[in-house]
Amino acid sequence: MNLRNLPTRVATGAFILHSGLGKWKGGPEQAAGVHGMAANAIPPLQSVGAPTFLKVLSAGEVAIGAVLLAPFVSNRKAGLALTAFSGGLMVMYARTPALREPGSIWPSQQGIGVAKDVWMLGIGLGLLLDPTNRKP
Repeated sequence: MNLRNLPTRVATGAFILHSGLGKWKGGPEQAAGVHGMAANAIPPLQSVGAPTFLKVLSAGEVAIGAVLLAPFVSNRKAGLALTAFSGGLMVMYARTPALREPGSIWPSQQGIGVAKDVWMLGIGLGLLLDPTNRKP
């Protein structure tokens, strides 16, 4: 890990880890809400039960948060994990019309919570594209 990437990795990793830990204790209403939004955007997820989906999402967030916080994980690997995760969130945002203003890419009031996660995509791509990843 390059020292200049420490602030973004710690801030993002702690945020995602905290989010994942919070979802682990989520109840049936939270599971139904999170699963419903994801399943509407990605139809194959409809076959997964809401509580199972929430647990898997929680475990994934905890794992990604831990990867970002672990100093022995390269920026490239951490960036790949974060880009994949945030890319999935952006797919959900793009496929859910209620999250955007009509005819626009800009978020509706409902969509601000998901649209703001575009910052994670930017950080993930930044870690992937970091010139220190290149071998001499």
